[in-house]
Amino acid sequence: MNTQETINYNRIAEAIDYIKVHFKEQPNLDEVAEKVHLSPFHFQKLFSDWAGTSPKKFLQYTSLEHAKKLLKENQATISETAYETGFSGTSRLHDLFVNIEGMTPAEYKNGGKNLEINYSFAESPFGNIIVASTSKGVCFMAFAEDETNGVNALKDKFPNASFCRKLDLVQQNALFIFQNDWSKLSEIKLHLKGTDFQLKVWETLLKIPMGQLSTYGTIAHQIEKPNASRAVGTAIGSNPVAFLIPCHRVIQSSGIFGGYMWGNTRKTAIIGWEGAQINL
Repeated sequence: MNTQETINYNRIAEAIDYIKVHFKEQPNLDEVAEKVHLSPFHFQKLFSDWAGTSPKKFLQYTSLEHAKKLLKENQATISETAYETGFSGTSRLHDLFVNIEGMTPAEYKNGGKNLEINYSFAESPFGNIIVASTSKGVCFMAFAEDETNGVNALKDKFPNASFCRKLDLVQQNALFIFQNDWSKLSEIKLHLKGTDFQLKVWETLLKIPMGQLSTYGTIAHQIEKPNASRAVGTAIGSNPVAFLIPCHRVIQSSGIFGGYMWGNTRKTAIIGWEGAQINL
């Protein structure tokens, strides 16, 4: 390596060491860039070139590995793990495990043409569910006591896709979420069909801590659309992935739980169950 390359390498090595040592503090881009005497923009590009990933992703990976170790080896609770990993709450930990990828415009518009979708049925604490996946992640999960209705709902979402009743690893990994045992949980990928607005709302739902509730108005403010509470409600109501995307944690500002795609009684049961889990 020439002199400049050596300098760059040493800076990135120093940054990686800093992140590994201080990951519990969840340092942001500006903080780490300052430690290696670079502008945030230059540091972001240099780090990505050398490490093959962004500083944020590297920090998430480091935190995730620590979290999984705590859960598996120390048998820590989710709340303890969130605290020990440097997160302000369990929602930040949940964000590490669940990532949303939107479908391409073509996949969105053509009803899933050329998509091969596996689906299966399983039991959950709140009733039977159907879960479906593409090669990129879970694309559909719904409570379905009747299997025929469940399959029909899936096919309505992707009328031009091809379907196979098959339980795959993507689905199995997602189903571990119901066991409240995240030591077996790898990162869950969601491959979703939605508008940019819907995807933004669904991503925001992931930030609601387990055992806590939010309102339609709060979600609207968080996505910087304060006057879009009604549109937010519509987007929440069209959530294609039950439980993993926690639309059940959104209630009316009056305190009334409000509607739920899969039934108000089930929504109440889930909210109560989650509250009990964090107080174990």
